[in-house]
Amino acid sequence: MIQNGESAQQFWRQIYGPNRGYIEEQYELYKENSEAVEASLQEIFNTYGAPSWLYNGDSGTAAQAGTEAVNDVDMKKITSALKYVEAIRRYGHTEADIYPVGGYKGEGDKFLDSSTYDLTDEDLKAIPAKWLWDKAPAGVDNGLEVIERLKKYYTGTITFEFEHVNNQEEREWFINLIESGNARVEPTDDERKRLLKRLVDVEGFENFLSRTFVGQKRFSIEGLEVMVPMIDEIVNHATQESIENIMMGMAHRGRLAVLAKVLGKPYDKIFSEFNYSSDKELMPSEGSQSISYGWTDDVKYHYGATKAYPSDKEVKTKITLAHNPSHLEFVNPVVEGFARAAQDDRSEKGYPERDSNKAVAVLIHGDAAFIGEGVVAETLNLSNLPGYTTGGSLHIIANNLVGYTTDREDGRSTRYASDLAKGFEVPVIRVNADDPISCISAVKIAWKYRQKFKKDFLIDLVGYRRHGHNEMDEPRTTQPKLYKEIDNHPPVAKIFAERLEERGTIEQGEYEKLQKEIYNELYGIYSNMSETEIGTPEPPTMPEYLLNGLDGHETKVDEDVLKELNTQLLERPEGFTGFRKTERVLSRRAKMLEDGNVLDWGAGEALAFASIVHDGIPIRITGQDTERGTFAHRHIVLHDVNTNEKYSPIHGLKDAKASFDVRNSPLSEAAVLGFEYGYSVYSPDTLVIWEAQFGDFANVGQVIFDQFISSARAKWGEKSNMVMLLPHGYEGQGPEHSSARLERFLQSAAENNWIIANVTSSAQLFHILRRQAALRGRNEARPLVMMTPKSSMIRNPRMGAEAKEFSEGKFMPLRQQPNFEPNREKATRLLIGSGKVMVDIEEEMSESKENYDWLQILRVEQLYPFPQKDLKAELDRLPNVKEIVWVQEEPRNMGAWDFVDDYLRDLLKDDQTLRVISRPRRAAPAGGVPSFHKAAQSKIINQALTQN
Repeated sequence: MIQNGESAQQFWRQIYGPNRGYIEEQYELYKENSEAVEASLQEIFNTYGAPSWLYNGDSGTAAQAGTEAVNDVDMKKITSALKYVEAIRRYGHTEADIYPVGGYKGEGDKFLDSSTYDLTDEDLKAIPAKWLWDKAPAGVDNGLEVIERLKKYYTGTITFEFEHVNNQEEREWFINLIESGNARVEPTDDERKRLLKRLVDVEGFENFLSRTFVGQKRFSIEGLEVMVPMIDEIVNHATQESIENIMMGMAHRGRLAVLAKVLGKPYDKIFSEFNYSSDKELMPSEGSQSISYGWTDDVKYHYGATKAYPSDKEVKTKITLAHNPSHLEFVNPVVEGFARAAQDDRSEKGYPERDSNKAVAVLIHGDAAFIGEGVVAETLNLSNLPGYTTGGSLHIIANNLVGYTTDREDGRSTRYASDLAKGFEVPVIRVNADDPISCISAVKIAWKYRQKFKKDFLIDLVGYRRHGHNEMDEPRTTQPKLYKEIDNHPPVAKIFAERLEERGTIEQGEYEKLQKEIYNELYGIYSNMSETEIGTPEPPTMPEYLLNGLDGHETKVDEDVLKELNTQLLERPEGFTGFRKTERVLSRRAKMLEDGNVLDWGAGEALAFASIVHDGIPIRITGQDTERGTFAHRHIVLHDVNTNEKYSPIHGLKDAKASFDVRNSPLSEAAVLGFEYGYSVYSPDTLVIWEAQFGDFANVGQVIFDQFISSARAKWGEKSNMVMLLPHGYEGQGPEHSSARLERFLQSAAENNWIIANVTSSAQLFHILRRQAALRGRNEARPLVMMTPKSSMIRNPRMGAEAKEFSEGKFMPLRQQPNFEPNREKATRLLIGSGKVMVDIEEEMSESKENYDWLQILRVEQLYPFPQKDLKAELDRLPNVKEIVWVQEEPRNMGAWDFVDDYLRDLLKDDQTLRVISRPRRAAPAGGVPSFHKAAQSKIINQALTQN
């Protein structure tokens, strides 16, 4: 890219005398064939264009003093020196002092060797500094001094990678910061003393745990102790700038130290969780801070915590460390969801107003996991998307040089663990964990960048791991050479103390004095704790409020209100020209609420959303193609055919009292699902909905379902009422577009952890969504997993419902088969099932002339919690039923059968039998040949409707 005129003029003015003739000659060659000149000159001409004197009449006479000396400089040497300077900026990290142990340096060092450019020290001394570095400071007079100064800036214990950032303003910001000498902070002596004290505190805490709880896992921070003062520095910046929330996620490494030192979790509470005695419980001292957990508990290094920092400012800063399971990096999108929820103002209609200074996300990664886990890339991809950005997250790689036992050459195909971030134009600072001041400096730079450019920033904190992956491992088995060096390497606190002694900042022996103080403090706390006999422990149980709470919520809406909302949903802003075909489809909804008409699935859903927002409850709904809907039923966001301007009819509701945030998501499941879960946890008053394009896409988010959505309440006391819409139904589209894997969600259903539904009418959808909104913020809130219809069912008139079902009805977990009047006295078979197959059965019966008085048919619309009481009441009204038959379209080893089997068997009387009608057991959920599918589906329906 050619520089602007002023920059080009400034560059060309530096060349005088005979060198101009050489340049002119080379430029003529360049114009004819750019490849005819050497690469360094190509780069100059590409950057600065034609030599300025060719057009401005400059004769080339050396008019300035001192030019005679530079006239003798070979132009090739100058271009080579310019390349050398750029190489330092670009490749300085390859020669940087960033490894406390291991001494890793790879290929790339040749770029920083003057011989590569055929330059000697004398050559460089002959070149004026300003020719190579226009902002060379005083005292840097020639090329050699330029090289030495820039190497100091780019190859020390802190180094930089930003050439992959395409924005010129950002790159110039880095160059100005680094080359002005302002990248590294210079703390006062008092600040250095406080930093030393902090390092000794962290070291002492880990040492005390090691001595007191021998052989217990703690995933110590030793080798990366400086991470705690780095987080302190983030907190300090946040409090100074009145950031309300720091949302933080991290893996196990150093988590206990962070909980204790940053989050303020009481030492005695941490000690009690080690609970090393089999028959005694180590009790915290009286008055110790209580921390809320779930009822099934988790290991101590999975828990999070929250702390509010005191401040003299009006806005106080709170830091939240998210709970995190052993699927380490999957907490990343959850934390991003926390942050976005904290930033959004959902109090007005339309899209929420976002303030990125309301919250900042801080994510601490493991080096092996950062490059190895795909959810990291998925989360980074969210960083600049309108529906997911949090205005820049701060990433720190807690780099201990080795995975569990896997060396880096076996764990990644890149030079650095951080290289993944470069694909997303995230700047990288790499810093030596043995230099605390450089580490603090890295945080300062990261913070300034985030605040200025609202983008992610990554600090690769390079340290080591003093013990194995956990304290029960022996790392010398797999990394003997590395651990021989680590065994002889002093801790960072000692290294820093020695530097302060050399400076005269502290007296000799201060380090040992601080060590003793922290040990005495911890020993005193530990000594005051008591051991209590616990006998046979009673397993905790879920709270009673989760046993109830789904009934009693008013979900009906007055018909006049529904009609007004429906009218407003069909209005458009002045001048807005929608797509004719879409508008024609939507216009059919105008009369759906009139007598005798029915509201289809799309209309019922739209009225659910509109009525919820009208009630003052914000909605956030995201997913792949969610604005239109995978099956083109929703069209909740319209596009002007002339301007491509977007408009959501729900944003036009006159009396809406809350925001409606609808977003198409990237092609991601794990990160997006985790993000929405995090959003729902932090904003419990918002109805958060995630929709899969097809239900089986949820497979890719299985960790989020297993470790967070289904179990976080029981493990950690973390509450969510988010909704997951998973299209499900057998239509002959093959294994990947048939089943949402209902059986997997039912397998995890326990302790009223979530609701699982498979509804078959627009009114049922309307009421269950409104019920879910009514649960917001309440103790009985829980997630909702919904099997939703696909193309063959979504416009099926049998899925519609009349207006009175919206204005008078409520959600029915167990539903009578529509358009069928049972003869309860004659019925000998109770046919029961859920979802699409029941609509197929309804259609088959409508075309048949047979009298089905031997049947009673029920639809289970809510599979969990299972409506056993309602079903028992119905069975009590069927005196002659001899068999209960569960029917499903899924294979026998899938679907709901294995789940409902126990519930149905409990209801059987002595003279009754139970069986299932389904596809046979299969390895794949469905086949892909339409004719085979149709035959199998017909067989199921015929069996269900054929009397034995």
